[in-house]
Amino acid sequence: MGLQENKIAIISPSQNAYSETFIQAHKNHLSGKVYYYFGSVSNLNLEGEGILLKGAKKIYGKFLNLLLKKKFYSEKKALLNSWKKKGIDLLFFEYGTTAGLFIDVIKESKIPLIVHFHGYDASMYSTIKEFEKQYARIFDYATYIVVVSEVMKEKLLELGCPRDKLVKNIYGPNNLFLDCQPNFSKQQFISVGRFTNKKAPYYTLLAFKEVLSEFPEAKLIMGGDGNLLETCENICKYYQLENSVFFDGIITPEKYGQYLTESLAFVQHSITAKNGDMEGTPLAILESSAAGLPVIASRHAGISEVITDKQTGLLFEEHDVKKMAEHMKTILRDKEYAISLGLRGKENIRTYFSMKKHIDTLDCLILKAIQS
Repeated sequence: MGLQENKIAIISPSQNAYSETFIQAHKNHLSGKVYYYFGSVSNLNLEGEGILLKGAKKIYGKFLNLLLKKKFYSEKKALLNSWKKKGIDLLFFEYGTTAGLFIDVIKESKIPLIVHFHGYDASMYSTIKEFEKQYARIFDYATYIVVVSEVMKEKLLELGCPRDKLVKNIYGPNNLFLDCQPNFSKQQFISVGRFTNKKAPYYTLLAFKEVLSEFPEAKLIMGGDGNLLETCENICKYYQLENSVFFDGIITPEKYGQYLTESLAFVQHSITAKNGDMEGTPLAILESSAAGLPVIASRHAGISEVITDKQTGLLFEEHDVKKMAEHMKTILRDKEYAISLGLRGKENIRTYFSMKKHIDTLDCLILKAIQS
């Protein structure tokens, strides 16, 4: 069977989440016919067709679940029947936790399985404890387990995943970012991502506060949303940074491109959260480097695998706010240095971390899994 003939079911916990553009890239670029399933176990949807179990069938399903004393039995059966009806050749689960929720029906289907881990699903302590037994079954059944960093690979090895099933495949940014041509026209830094503990946006603010002591005209744009947004807004008010820091919410790709064109660098201070939550390899870092901006970021998870210190960006240790501030000042003092870092970063992404390379690797795994 050729690549274009494959029927692939992608199963994701949500649809079109702005912070999960890598999943949309899989949906849009994998070879073959892709069927995109999304939603919670109790409310599964197939894109283009709607909810799998609805109306009278949903009511009957709830009754059957109670009768059999099996939670979500009917919903999972509806998913299995959909796979059979569509003639699915391969199951591609986004996040280990999603696969864990459906491991019974996965095994019952006897369809080849690839599971793509992304971050918290391989690192958060409570998640690992909750899904320990399911992960063991996933590792046993799956043909391949895909990870996006060496750190994530080591964590799954510790959890018992066979080494020969693990494949590291770092994300590829949209090719549109390679078309960006930064002009470094403003004393401005850009940071895009969810306001969560593992991204520690408050550290970025504290570092930028130190930058303003030497460069009072500098600006920081922070895009995204999350439970720490209000905290960061309050920090800005307390330190009277409102004229220098701008929170722009969920940024459109067009506006993001504009910010990348005019800024001096992309900044991010990722850390390992207290609950163990970690990044995979942040896509925003790949995107900004592809655009030709230097990246100022912490040595966290897969970041140092795509950003080389003093070659394509400037790195610092987690929690080192002072060093982050120093790196931002270095970029402000020497625009030519910033330009040279950005140019090398763009070439690095183009050569080693392109979208084509990422998708080609997955296409190859899919074909091998089906044939085996």
